[in-house]
Formats: sequence, C-alpha cells, structure tokens
Amino acid sequence: MAFHTLGCKLNYSETSTLSRMLEKEGFEKREFDEPADVYVINTCSVTENADKECRHLVRRIQRQSPESLVVITGCYAQLKPREIASIPGVDLVLGAAEKFNIVQHLKEWSKGDPTKICSCDIGELSSFHASFSLNDRTRTFLKVQDGCDYNCSFCTIPMARGKSRSDTIAGVLRNVEEAVAAGVKEVVLTGVNLGDFGRSEVALTGDETNFFTLIRELEQVEGIQRYRISSIEPNLLSPEIIEWVAGSSKFMPHFHIPLQSGSNRILASMRRRYKRELYAERVQQIKALMPHCAIGVDVITGFPGETGVEFRETVDFLQGLEVSYLHVFTYSERDHTKALEIKPVVPIATRQERNKILRNLSYMKMQYFTAQHQGQVRKVLFEKQAHDTLMEGYTDNYIKITTPYRAEWVNQLVDWTI
Repeated sequence: MAFHTLGCKLNYSETSTLSRMLEKEGFEKREFDEPADVYVINTCSVTENADKECRHLVRRIQRQSPESLVVITGCYAQLKPREIASIPGVDLVLGAAEKFNIVQHLKEWSKGDPTKICSCDIGELSSFHASFSLNDRTRTFLKVQDGCDYNCSFCTIPMARGKSRSDTIAGVLRNVEEAVAAGVKEVVLTGVNLGDFGRSEVALTGDETNFFTLIRELEQVEGIQRYRISSIEPNLLSPEIIEWVAGSSKFMPHFHIPLQSGSNRILASMRRRYKRELYAERVQQIKALMPHCAIGVDVITGFPGETGVEFRETVDFLQGLEVSYLHVFTYSERDHTKALEIKPVVPIATRQERNKILRNLSYMKMQYFTAQHQGQVRKVLFEKQAHDTLMEGYTDNYIKITTPYRAEWVNQLVDWTI
C-alpha cells in the first residue's frame, strides 16, 4: 500500500491512522512512487489546485501501476464523489463517514469491479474518529476536533467534514500517552475549528468541556515536552488561553491565527466572526506577555469585491502588526459557496499579484523576527534528516534551524544559539 496526502495537518494525522489500520491487516507500506497493490489518496478541496493535483496523481498511478487499486478519500471525495469516480483508474471513493472503514471496503473489493462510491449525507455525520500521525516519531499531529459550524462564504469545509464535534478529554489523553510510548516529544493539536473543542459536547452532556479545559489537562501528561496549537480562530483564542500559554512550561510560544483580510468590510462579506480590531487586540496581548512568541497568519487575496484600497488596508494592517509569517492563499471559486454571488470578481492576474506582494511581506516579517533573536540560546527539537547531509528542527518559537546531520541529535532538544 502507498499513501499520498493533500492539504492540511488534519489530513496528515488521518492518513497516518489509516496507514496503521492497514498495516495491522498485514499490508506493507511503500513510498508513493514505488509499485504497490493499493494506492490511497487523501484529498483536500480548499483550492482548485488541490482538485487538479488529485487527478494528476491518479493518471500517474495508471501509467506506473495500472493493475493497482486506487482509493480516493478526504474532502474532495465527499464533495464531488461522482466527479472523482469518473476519473479513469479510480476504483473506490470513500466519503467522510466511510474513510475509517477502509479495511472492510478493501476486503470486499477487487480490481475490475465497477467504481464504487461510499458516501453519505454530510448532515447525518455525527461520529468522531480520533487520529494522529506517527510517521516521524519526533512530532505528532493529533486530531482533537473535526467539522465546523461556521459558514464562511468562501469555504466548503462544513460541506466536506460536517458539523463540529470533538474527542473526549480522556480520549485525547490516551492518544497523547500512546504517542509518548512511541517516543514522540512534541504534539501539535489539530482540528478544523480547534478552538471549538468540546462545545457541541457541552450542549449534549452539560459537562464543562472546552479548549481551555483540554490544554490544562494536557499540561499534566508526563513524557511530552512540547505542545503546539496548530490554528485557532481569533474570536476563540480567549485571553485566558493566551495567559495560560504564557505561563506554561510545555505549550510553546507560537500561535497560528487566521485573519483572511485586514478590511472589516471584506471580513463581513466573508462571514468571519470578528473584526480587525479584535485581531489586533489578541496579537497585542500575546506580544505583551510573550515578546518572543511567533505568530502566523492566514490571508486570502482576491476575494470577490476586494478593491485595491481594501487590499492596501490588509497590507498596511499586517505591516503594523507584530506577526512573524503569513500563509497566503489566492481566492479560488468553490461550488455551492455564497462567495460565488459576490461581485465584482477580482481578475486572476490581480489575485496572483496581490499574493506575491503578501508573500514578500511574509519573507520580510520572518527575517525580522529571526533577527530579533540573534545571539539568543533557544532549545531546538531536531526532527529529521532533511537532505543527505543536513537535518532540521524548530526552536520553541518556531524559528527553523538547518545544520549538518548528527544522528545523536535526532528527536533531542538541543541548546542552540540563533
């Protein structure tokens, strides 16, 4: 079997779990460019490029291994199962409710059968399947929440992953302890809307469970030296969470906070649940308590109706914030989203030019952030061998370090002078 993952850290955690499930059934794992009996592509559908890449991968498999079974799962598989099933070479399409039943589906399947679609009405999906990655024993991406109850006008994720639901705190703790037993030193908490952890369960059970409760419990787990919060909405990043991280010995000084636009009019058009003023307040509180903290930002360029003046608002807003780097996305039309109704449409060339401007700003922000720490000694967790003679790792505040490979440093915290 061979796997390929498109998209977010959540997908990587699920791919790793699916791989372990098949290994327990006797499958041997191969690299994706090697011959395999079964190829599984875990897809994303946030952008059109992700859809195109899935189709490209299927064609590649057909050229190199035409007799193999090809399984497509993930967000694209849930959103457009018939479109995927029409791609020559695809054998099995598993939607959101069926991906974790992959073992049973493979047992019932053989090459030459008609393409089978196993999907569901996303509104009926209510179960939560825990998953975490163990591909690199240094760091694990641990899914603690799935789905989303927000309805941002550009986003298909609620249609692909369903309503918000979470693991239990006891379930999360068990998975962390399993990761500890495997030698993991760092856990990255992931979810579609991570800050929403536990809210749906409170409504059902009345128990006082939320993301703040979870991180306090995780602090007590022995053996894990680092936690990171992968991405959290600014309206759900409460002051008490920021204060907790500032005083924690295990939660790293590193936040990733989606912004999407620095224009309040565009934020409203996107149906985001905050204004730029709240975002600035959160950044200011973080930097007041943790001047050394890294802050990453998601931004979308070329959203329908975004004028040159509003784009400049975003650029000026980000230039004035003490953030460390940007993840820049070019707006991509998605079927069945409200954004399709918003006019005027920003030309593709303009979107790409704005993307380039923000990527340049991101580079300058990261250079400046790194320079602020020059000469400081910070702990680096070296993760892997990046190339033949190099290895890489990250400081507590997410500065990437690359150095000549030393086997004794792998999965170790090393004092490093920036």
